[in-house]
Amino acid sequence: MVKRVMYLMLILLGVVAEAKPSIYVAKEMRPLYDRDLFLYELLDLSLKAAEYPVDIQHVKVHPHQQRTLLALSKGEVDLHWSMSSPAREKLAIAVKFPLFDGLIGKRALLVHRAQLARFEAVKDKAALAKLVAVQGHDWPDTKILAVNGLKVRPIVNYQAMFDLILTQKADYFPRSVIEVDSELAAQSATDLVKLPGVYLSYPAHFYFFVNKQKPQLAEKLALGLSRLKESGEYRQLLARYFDLSFLSTARPIYLDNPFFHTD
Repeated sequence: MVKRVMYLMLILLGVVAEAKPSIYVAKEMRPLYDRDLFLYELLDLSLKAAEYPVDIQHVKVHPHQQRTLLALSKGEVDLHWSMSSPAREKLAIAVKFPLFDGLIGKRALLVHRAQLARFEAVKDKAALAKLVAVQGHDWPDTKILAVNGLKVRPIVNYQAMFDLILTQKADYFPRSVIEVDSELAAQSATDLVKLPGVYLSYPAHFYFFVNKQKPQLAEKLALGLSRLKESGEYRQLLARYFDLSFLSTARPIYLDNPFFHTD
């Protein structure tokens, strides 16, 4: 009798284990930075706060953002994160919680150390328009810079953008304040520096994007994120990962973002 009860319990436990849904999260084939680690932890905390247990599986994807969003639209993965744009929100469900509290639109400028004196004269958008930036060819930021009258070279290869600054074939590489310090550390290039005086500022949101076939996952993420914000855990996590003191010592150059909307 005891053996039969134990056997039934094992069967029931197996059924419960099988009932736990799996979600397939896109993982870019590049080194992970603090930005990525923050998002992985936030994803885990959000699902727990929503009391939605899942088995998270990672799927390696191409580092091009648009390709990952297309993979979401085709059902090849269930979840990824990205800066938002109207076009991207048509491909997948955008969970309308700004994951970095708008910091993705605060952009430090990576420049070559030999160019620091030249950049001392850059105080506004007009001065910046005389120089050349590099950005990813499929990044929303590329269009934002261009629509503001700034010269920008769209580049396919991520590392090539740093190399163009190091070889002084381009003038600056705008990087979000939640990305720039990790990237500088990873590059280990003494000639690559963060411009101390100014940064770009434009409205932008970074969202979780969910496969349209998984609306329950999107709903649970929205619920969990809301609970983390109400409890204060979200702000604590943000402060633990990112040093934002740079924003208090540099002045912003404001850009328009006609692609930004909050509805």
